[in-house]
Amino acid sequence: MLKRVASFRFAVVAWNGLMASSLAIGVLAFGAERCWGQAQPTQRPKTVQELYADFDPSHEALEPVVVREWEKEEIVFRYVTFHVGTFLGKPARMAGFFAFPKGKQEVPGLLHLHGGGQRAFLHEVEFYAKRGYACLSINWGGREMEGSRLGDLNTDWGGVDPTQSNVPGYFNLKPTKGGLDGFESPRNNNWYLLTLGARRGLTFLEEQSQVDPHRLGVYGHSMGGNLTVYVAGCDRRVRVAAPSVGGSGFRNEPWPLIPEQSKQLPNGDVALFNATLGFESYATQIYCPLLWLGSTNDFHGIMDDTYRTGELIPHSDVRYAFAPHLNHRFTPPYSVTRALWLDQHLHGGSTLPSTPKSVLELNASDHIPVFRVIPERDNDVVRVEIYYSVDPHPQARYWRSAAVVRTTDEWRGALPLMTTEQPLFAFANVFYECEKTKSEPFGKETEVFAISSDLHTIEPSLLRESSVIATDSPSKLIDDFSSNWQDWYLLAEYNPHHWEYSTRKLNDPKWRGSSEAKLCLDVSVERDNELIVVLTENFFRSYRGPMQEYVARVPLRGTGTEAIKLLPSDFQSIAGVPLLSWQNVDLLSFRAYYEKDNTLIGSKQWEGKKPAFQRLFWE
Repeated sequence: MLKRVASFRFAVVAWNGLMASSLAIGVLAFGAERCWGQAQPTQRPKTVQELYADFDPSHEALEPVVVREWEKEEIVFRYVTFHVGTFLGKPARMAGFFAFPKGKQEVPGLLHLHGGGQRAFLHEVEFYAKRGYACLSINWGGREMEGSRLGDLNTDWGGVDPTQSNVPGYFNLKPTKGGLDGFESPRNNNWYLLTLGARRGLTFLEEQSQVDPHRLGVYGHSMGGNLTVYVAGCDRRVRVAAPSVGGSGFRNEPWPLIPEQSKQLPNGDVALFNATLGFESYATQIYCPLLWLGSTNDFHGIMDDTYRTGELIPHSDVRYAFAPHLNHRFTPPYSVTRALWLDQHLHGGSTLPSTPKSVLELNASDHIPVFRVIPERDNDVVRVEIYYSVDPHPQARYWRSAAVVRTTDEWRGALPLMTTEQPLFAFANVFYECEKTKSEPFGKETEVFAISSDLHTIEPSLLRESSVIATDSPSKLIDDFSSNWQDWYLLAEYNPHHWEYSTRKLNDPKWRGSSEAKLCLDVSVERDNELIVVLTENFFRSYRGPMQEYVARVPLRGTGTEAIKLLPSDFQSIAGVPLLSWQNVDLLSFRAYYEKDNTLIGSKQWEGKKPAFQRLFWE
């Protein structure tokens, strides 16, 4: 049965830093039936604290409803709905999946926040219930619930719509239809409403008999990562947070080293948006341990901005785990850090090592920058990987792998450069042993996990002022495939028909093709097939021109190694426009097929084993 906690939780609100008496008056004035949009405040909130000062997430009755309950492998599942609040005279209710170990009491509670375009996930609550948690996945986006039946209740936001049916609402402050205030205010923004709904999800958890209300965590991916940072930054009930590829701040500011880049600005006062809805303003209010799970080339959770935001969190218990070369996804050694992090802080699991110490030295005797890594618990270290780049664009940059050498108490990697006119970026991933465990729902088991160092950024002026000298030179050899795809990312790598192998190596000046060069490939296949090679131009670099994909079809015969030579004109867009040069190519992919705009190039039935690649080079 669902239980109702009747006690008035004044302490939850008091953190805002306002006078206790003012808070009490504010809560009583609006009462349990406060209707946003009717009894409007007369002033707009100007800080995160002011934005939530009149909201006590535990004050109103939840009025929970169990739509359906079932059991599976000693896990109890419930399809539930609960009251969020009353907006513009209409009640709003949230649907979700809740799961917990059968017969257990006082277990940690987890709130899962799904990503954009997604919905509440049964596999998430099942995964963590099997790890000993009570997990609630709320359906904030309002999509049809998984396995729903005709007539089932679902999320209903009533008089407002903070779902992706109202995309402009995520960047809006101005009064609009469905906005709560008749003047420019962060309460007119979708993120405010979604944060209220997520905080009511925490209230749902703390009111369940199966849950220890003093051990609550929150996690989410992409837009769910955004919400994780919002909730952790305004609700002190959160004991641990783990956002992934979301919640990085400073999203309205161009990156300092790419001044020509433009960012989307909110509809309204930019300074007000940043002060009340900018993730950087929430970071200063986060007092729980937080792990950021990221991918180095993510389109949404920008790596550089994530580190910059994390530096604002007023305590040192922050970790990062950035999977190299990937966009919006992870491999098991990275994704498993989230479960281990939650276990540490809610379930008495092993303590993860701290962020490894790192130093980027510019005054080495040979004038080559050196990256030094000093991990905690170095006896448990399996390996250290050091990465560096010269590209100021975080979404498209190629991360070079440095040759790592271990000394007595540290790992070192030289970072040779071709010029001191470009910036230098460097970080490291330290891999530790762990008990064999599943990394995430549907993920593979892993016996290692990775913790990232801080990200170091050196501007060209500092390189020139130091003793650094350009010692590196261009390379015609792009890859001899002896490093097990070290410089690539693989998608569907175990699928015999739908695999993709991609690298950003061609956008690095060291491996960029000259105007007269041919792109050459030595490759063999078991049977006759058609290899598809895709080049992407201006990947997320709109300031340089429109992003465009160009495709080359390469017939291969199963008769041994073939030498393939390609010119830019061998690559064409779907519209038949040829590639003019290699200059702006950011991404190269080998694929079994390419499909876009109802056009299929290649075959979805690859014959035999996948290709064996021997050499990729310029001629």
